[in-house]
Amino acid sequence: MNPADLAQQSLPTIVASDLSLWTLFWHAHWVVKFVMVGLLACSVWVWAIAIDKWVLYTRNARAMRNFESQFWSGQSLEELYRTHAAKPTNSMAALFVAAMQEWKRSFSGQQRSFAGLQTRLDKVMQVTIAREIERLEKRLLVLATVGSAGPFVGLFGTVWGIMTSFQSIAASKNTSLAVVAPGIAEALFATAVGLIAAIPATIFYNKFAAEVNKQAQQLEGFADEFSAILSRQIDERGAG
Repeated sequence: MNPADLAQQSLPTIVASDLSLWTLFWHAHWVVKFVMVGLLACSVWVWAIAIDKWVLYTRNARAMRNFESQFWSGQSLEELYRTHAAKPTNSMAALFVAAMQEWKRSFSGQQRSFAGLQTRLDKVMQVTIAREIERLEKRLLVLATVGSAGPFVGLFGTVWGIMTSFQSIAASKNTSLAVVAPGIAEALFATAVGLIAAIPATIFYNKFAAEVNKQAQQLEGFADEFSAILSRQIDERGAG
């Protein structure tokens, strides 16, 4: 085999090596490198938040189901309060404890205050629901931001890389595909990294936002039912 045939056979291997992902990153402009590193860091952050939220929502939903079963099992409110007063383990238990604490404060002194008690209980439960929703929604804004801004940041890296490639082409005065392809590939790699970060972030955000809304509706429903129970007790004690 002559040297010309050997060089022709080895050419595809060299081109494939030059267009590997690591080579595309290493030979990219420093601005494009900075964009890709930032997007990869955001991607890792997105997955960390997603795992943390998945565990949180799963545990909270299971604990709320267990608490609701205890609540409707016929157990007395006082006993249930003593069980969960020290450290509520879920959003529904926190809502119950907050309402019971307001209830007890109204009857702790010598004078029992029925005036405005129902309004205070409803206000306490609404504030507790808002606080729990805020806790559940914590860091979801990061997912929304990465999901919406990630493709544009990647596109910025692509535009910058293409501009740099065109400048190199103009300087070398060589427009062959072998010269143009690596620079264009490096630029497009930034867009791919942006999509890698943005697509999971968007999916996770939509999934978790729906889960937060579902748990918020469960809390609202429980608050309405518990408020009705306390309202009947207020009427009974007021009549007594």
